[in-house]
Amino acid sequence: MLTTHAVGIDLGTTNSCIAYLNEHGEPVSIANEEGEITTPSVVLFDEDGPIVGKEAFRNAIATPEFVVMNAKRHLGNSKKRWRIRGNVYTPTDIAALVLKKLLRDAEKQIGKVQRAVITVPAQFSDAQRQATIKAGLAAGLKHVDIINEPVAASLCYVLGAEGLWFSELAHSQRILVYDLGGGTFDLSLVNYEKNQVSVLASTGNLKLGGIDFNRALAGHVRKQFIKELGLDVAEDRQSLQYLAMEVEQAKRSLSARERAALSCTHAGKRKTYQVTRAQFEKLTAGLMKRTQDTTVKLLNKMNMGWAHVDVVLTAGGASRMPMVRDMLQGMSGWTLNTSLSPDQSIAHGATYYAGMLLSNSEFVHSIRNDVVVDRLAGFRQQSVSSRALGILVRDPVTGYRFPHYILPVNTPLPASVSHVYGTVQPDQRRVHLHVIESGEDDGQDFVHVGGCKVDDLPENLPVNSEIEVTIHYDAAAKVHVSAREIKSGKQATAEIDRTETPATETTTTQTPPPQKTPTPVSTPTPKSPSRNPTPVASRDIGSATGEDEFYRFFEDAGD
Repeated sequence: MLTTHAVGIDLGTTNSCIAYLNEHGEPVSIANEEGEITTPSVVLFDEDGPIVGKEAFRNAIATPEFVVMNAKRHLGNSKKRWRIRGNVYTPTDIAALVLKKLLRDAEKQIGKVQRAVITVPAQFSDAQRQATIKAGLAAGLKHVDIINEPVAASLCYVLGAEGLWFSELAHSQRILVYDLGGGTFDLSLVNYEKNQVSVLASTGNLKLGGIDFNRALAGHVRKQFIKELGLDVAEDRQSLQYLAMEVEQAKRSLSARERAALSCTHAGKRKTYQVTRAQFEKLTAGLMKRTQDTTVKLLNKMNMGWAHVDVVLTAGGASRMPMVRDMLQGMSGWTLNTSLSPDQSIAHGATYYAGMLLSNSEFVHSIRNDVVVDRLAGFRQQSVSSRALGILVRDPVTGYRFPHYILPVNTPLPASVSHVYGTVQPDQRRVHLHVIESGEDDGQDFVHVGGCKVDDLPENLPVNSEIEVTIHYDAAAKVHVSAREIKSGKQATAEIDRTETPATETTTTQTPPPQKTPTPVSTPTPKSPSRNPTPVASRDIGSATGEDEFYRFFEDAGD
């Protein structure tokens, strides 16, 4: 048995998977104690303690008030809480419980696991990446690395699929990775050259996945039930949970058949509905259009057409839906490459990356295949930043605060850049830098990362004394920052003091008039209300809130 393991974990919104490289260098998914390759990312808080996985999912109907689902959608949001059985749980707590289940079941088969690579959506912010790492450490890992999910899928394809482990592609390729999972949508354009995959550009949507397709179908059935019986399933959480499970099963059936049946039960009444694949596709056409528009936008941004794409890969459980493959084939004219397992490819790619990171350790000496050892040692991957990075600055005349980005979107990682700013007050002894990332999309406002303080500046500095700020994205898109007062050489280098601003909260600022020299903000930036709805702080057990409850339910439960 290997003494050191290359382990990869796909921590999904709805389902999770863990894998490792065996002594032949082959990625192997590890079944949980129920004998299944994937584990539902669901936690039931039983009287005797938390239960994770299929058993928790089964109990979601009987005791929905004690079950948490889809917590990944809230990672990095410090205001999101679930209050259950007198205890309060954060999204990181829930993710840690899911990871602990995966690791516990894996260790029964391969021995102790002390480090692992965990996958994250390419669009994850710094706060969401830090929350993922924190969850891994809380689950018992001593070291956590992260990799973007589309990169993991690319590694799985490039380093070998369908039993051709570590076979080498005959020529360079440009790969479009379309990853539609349970809760998120990732799209990346990846270039493969010998011994390296490099992301050229990445985009996506953290609020678009299988859950949203479920919500569309459930909403249709709910309206029919109201119309026919005058009863609203949203009045009862148990009825909603039953409908959610029926919808999930119908969605899966419609991927294989043209028609499926689902039932809706509430207040002693029950109705069964027949849904055709064509109806489902019509109900969710808007969601598919959003992924289509994102795909076109990415190619246009790169000044590329489909003739510049050699391979289209699909990943993520929701990519099984026939409408996904029909859309991509219609857009590209290509026959899609479906060699990757929607459920396992992300974890397998993370496992390859774990092996690459361990290529100079005792792990490699336990691999019996010399070809595998050479490729692990020589292979490289490079991601890009999915968000622009900068600091909040103030116009010295108007006092308006606004973002000044110095690392643009899709910058190859790791990357760092320095920029000179000026102080805003005479004899300013401290500079407080507010580090920010751009929003998930062009139309969204910036997101706070945290602050970095430069203390004890020299006395009697005049206004606009020069402060050099260096911001750094490491290879995993985690943020680091340092600052230096140029005249004295006074420097501050530290981990960012990450604020309590949730990852989904944005700050709206007024646009200042044109100005030549931006100056750093020296006082905390006031927060203004988010344009997004604030997540409910705790679960109101037994409450009935109609439309709002229906929408919120499919954020916290469902797929």
